[in-house]
Amino acid sequence: MNLEEIYRDAKAYLKGHFLLSSGNHSEYYLQSAKVLEDPILAGKLADELFRVIEKAGVRFDSVCSPALGGILAGYELARAGKKRFIFTERVEKVMSLRRGFNVSKGERFIICEDIITTGGSALESAKIIEENGGVVVGFAALANRGFCKVANLNNEAKVSCKLPFDKPLFALGNFEFEIYEPSTCPLCKTGSKAIKPGSRGN
Repeated sequence: MNLEEIYRDAKAYLKGHFLLSSGNHSEYYLQSAKVLEDPILAGKLADELFRVIEKAGVRFDSVCSPALGGILAGYELARAGKKRFIFTERVEKVMSLRRGFNVSKGERFIICEDIITTGGSALESAKIIEENGGVVVGFAALANRGFCKVANLNNEAKVSCKLPFDKPLFALGNFEFEIYEPSTCPLCKTGSKAIKPGSRGN
């Protein structure tokens, strides 16, 4: 499965000048919503991601995703594995569990995102699950942006990765894009202005 080709075909592999959720800038952006708008393709990707997790021997009861970007990927992963699905969301910028969702003591969770960059949102969701008595056994995403180590791919973690090293991350592909702090961004130096294409801020 060629994930880069899938993103390009869906016009989800964007080139420009982008403001990331972290506040940093990048010349490239993966717009997973364009990939996941096709239910058949979304199902195929989730089926493959479930197979990767199953092959690694990681057993889980449920899937949790941080809203908004992770919801479709997480729901499809839960469907593929015939598991329960819940999501966390921000309330006044604080990640929270709402809408009557509950976590059973000892319930084993995979935290699923569409894209993992440093893993900050996924880690916030994991903490909510653990605070409510659940057990996070791993993380999953359609794609990794090269900062965190992926258990099924041959890459190394960078210092900016926020995910714990004792729990595996599974992904279907790894994309490594240059990311710049605004003060050193070469795109800004040309007079270009960063735009926000993701789920936060627009």
